[in-house]
Amino acid sequence: MYGVSGTGAVVGEEWGARAARSRALAVLRVRGRALGLAVLPAAVAVVLYAGGATGHFTGAGWDTARWVVTVLAILVLLAATAVALVVARARPAATPTVELSETAAPDLYRLVRDLADRLDVPAPSAIALTPDCDSWLEDRTHRAHRSLRTAPDGDGAPVLVIGSPFLWWMRVAELRAVLAPVVAGTGPAAHPDIAAARRFVRGLDAAVAVPETPGLDPFRRLGAHGVGQVARVLLRACRGHAGEMERGVAAAGSERAQTVDYGVRIVAQEQVGLAYAGWDRLLTRVALPAWRMGRWPAKLDAGVVSALTELSRRDRLADGFSSRLGERPACDLLEEPGAVDEATSLLAARLFHGGPAEAGPDWSPVEWSQYPEEVVDRKWRTDAARLHEVLDRLGVADSTAGSPSASGGPTLTRVMAHLSTAPQAPSTDTPDPEGRRAAPDSQDRHDSEEVAEEAAEGTVEGTVVGPVEEASGEAAAPADFSDSPADGLDDRIDDVLDDEPHANPAADALAAALSALLAREEAAREARAAAGAAEAAKTAAPAPGATTPHVAVSGPDGPLPLFPLQPPRTGRDLLADHVTAMVCCAAVDTAEAAPGLDWLDGPALLVGGERTVDLGPRVLALVEDGDPEPLRAWLARTGVRPEKPVRLV
Repeated sequence: MYGVSGTGAVVGEEWGARAARSRALAVLRVRGRALGLAVLPAAVAVVLYAGGATGHFTGAGWDTARWVVTVLAILVLLAATAVALVVARARPAATPTVELSETAAPDLYRLVRDLADRLDVPAPSAIALTPDCDSWLEDRTHRAHRSLRTAPDGDGAPVLVIGSPFLWWMRVAELRAVLAPVVAGTGPAAHPDIAAARRFVRGLDAAVAVPETPGLDPFRRLGAHGVGQVARVLLRACRGHAGEMERGVAAAGSERAQTVDYGVRIVAQEQVGLAYAGWDRLLTRVALPAWRMGRWPAKLDAGVVSALTELSRRDRLADGFSSRLGERPACDLLEEPGAVDEATSLLAARLFHGGPAEAGPDWSPVEWSQYPEEVVDRKWRTDAARLHEVLDRLGVADSTAGSPSASGGPTLTRVMAHLSTAPQAPSTDTPDPEGRRAAPDSQDRHDSEEVAEEAAEGTVEGTVVGPVEEASGEAAAPADFSDSPADGLDDRIDDVLDDEPHANPAADALAAALSALLAREEAAREARAAAGAAEAAKTAAPAPGATTPHVAVSGPDGPLPLFPLQPPRTGRDLLADHVTAMVCCAAVDTAEAAPGLDWLDGPALLVGGERTVDLGPRVLALVEDGDPEPLRAWLARTGVRPEKPVRLV
């Protein structure tokens, strides 16, 4: 049985390598045809001159033909030379990574080299980390990469790029099993035909982007557009062959890697999917609110372990995954895991949010222990301050001005009174498609509150109470406060009925004013970031004789952020976030509540040490329907006093 399996693996590997080499030759034939087309006029001119020299092509007509073809040949050769120079000199895109020298991770380098020896393939020339859940080989032998010191001094072998969350969540055996098919790809990559085809395709891809290079004068930009058009034609001609070549390389590497830790790889693939889910949730729900506050979590990779451990606790399908934590983690292969984690966390903030490249007064790291106070509480109070600023601009009076307990500060009662002013009730003869637009009587409202409480107690804890600061952010945080099926149905109906008139015009006016203010704040923030980047570019001159640190960040290419995590949000979502922030501030200031961190859902309100999960629907009832009773009942039950002023930023 083992002989048959081994024979099949050898046959599969041989088939994949043959297919890759065949497709590589097809790509090179495209290059050869382009070269032949470029020298064709010159060849015709040579024939005409040879015919004239031998007396076969004589006469005025042949002389004219020779001159015309000669001029055409010179123009075509000049154009071909320009295209070839641009393709050869254009800088291919480099993935933003945190490079690891061998002194920073000797055990990791030893593991990769041992893996390459077992697979009988060349070892990667270097190792780099990326804040993503993926691993691949990347060629950085181009002279542009060498000039930027992002390529190692190796023998031309590709660089192994590893997703940083893998090092913290996976065990050493699992990481070795996952990297086996990736490292096996260095074998086909060393073939001359495949390497030449890859260089040609990367050069064409880089040449297409040359016209967008800043600083080109009009004449050079016009020539770059012409070169870009030629490169696009050649890319279309070899795109299919290049794709099939990469599939063949991957198939050959996968077949070769079956001889190494095949059983462990099946289990490790489950961890890859789990790590991806935890990493995405950590970025969008936990890291993004901090980035918007000018703080970046310095231990994102360590946070993945906490998030996935929490997921294992909540989800029975993931039960048992946390039992692996007793084994040796792959991050032990690093000499300084904390420094590497901090570097990848800063790179993640740059890629996904567009933060500065270095820490500063307005861009400082935050530890997980400080997250509730430094991020959650500050974000809530910033949103609450923005909400009252908009109310002041709209001329909304404080409804508690005449009450004996009023002290002239910002209160939750002011917000509730404004949003519940003169709501437009739907007509009684028209059925309500959402089932909750009409104002319920006290008994129905009491029943709905009991249903919401029962649903919150019987569902998985996967909600977030904290608001989102900016005009765009993680997906629908207010709708995630409750996991009940009714709330999901309400959200889908809201999408269908988005064009219908809203039941609360006061909320619509307030949401529009909030959106405008947030847009101005975002524009000012981007202007400050652009000015800071320009200033840093002027002063960022490397000192003579300076040595490269053992953990260096390479790239990125293009404007930041390269992968924004900010989908557009509606005005009502923003208003719900700000009202929720005001409620949380009131709860912290007047009741036994505290800001908290939920590893899967980000900012959370803790009442009596327990995370609140039923606040979202009550805030939506106030914002969308102008009905303050559900929220008022929640405030009374939790002991929050809305008439008391809250502390703002």
